[in-house]
Amino acid sequence: MTCWARYRSGDGSEGFGVLDDAGIAEYRGDMFGSPRPTGTTLARGEIKLRSPCAPSKIIALWNNFHALAEKLGKRVPDHALYLIKPATSIIGHLEPIRRPAAYQGKIAFEGELGIVIGRRCSGAGLADAADAIFGYTCVNDVTAADVLNENTDFAQWCRSKGYDTFCCVGPVIATGFNWSRARVTTKLDGVERQNYPLSDMIFPPEHLVSQISHDMTLLPGDVIACGTSLGVGSIRDGATVEVQIDGIGSLVNTLAPR
Repeated sequence: MTCWARYRSGDGSEGFGVLDDAGIAEYRGDMFGSPRPTGTTLARGEIKLRSPCAPSKIIALWNNFHALAEKLGKRVPDHALYLIKPATSIIGHLEPIRRPAAYQGKIAFEGELGIVIGRRCSGAGLADAADAIFGYTCVNDVTAADVLNENTDFAQWCRSKGYDTFCCVGPVIATGFNWSRARVTTKLDGVERQNYPLSDMIFPPEHLVSQISHDMTLLPGDVIACGTSLGVGSIRDGATVEVQIDGIGSLVNTLAPR
């Protein structure tokens, strides 16, 4: 398994490479094309991780886990149900989540697996969809919960989930990751709130990529957040959320105090 990351160094320069315990082995070129190693390794203390990709869009799933669907009394959908979060909502590991200035209501966390697309994908069958998956990452799909049903005529999915800093992604993109044996664990200020198996997904990754690629063209770096299961909760100002998936790592973000 290889863990790819983007970084900013102390002098302000930015780049990407392969991350391990020692640091990051620097690469040049296109992470999703033909990246070339430079031979330089930067120590962990010399870098700050950024979001591991810069997607053109984030597709966020709803009702994609059997356990949560059963609890909510929702039927299994025939097609993946999703919304789109803007690229401007992306932040990386340890970056602060910021409350919208005019919003005083509940803000919720959702720990999720994220699929990262590695090549242009449109109208793909299952085999091509699987080949289009570059790797996997952790996602915290943040929601301004009181905005969602603010207007009784129209559910505000995109608005409530699309604010700046409301899509936490990272810390890395893991290639060669076996998602089917992994679990998502979400902690709020160190207390476990979610712990669920990814094997409970209604639509597994290659099915999601295939279905969505028939609705829109997926581009390298795009992220599909696979949806969440039981245990979603609210974040108070100053609280820290950690989304952890063995093999990928821990994504940690704090809701900035007012």
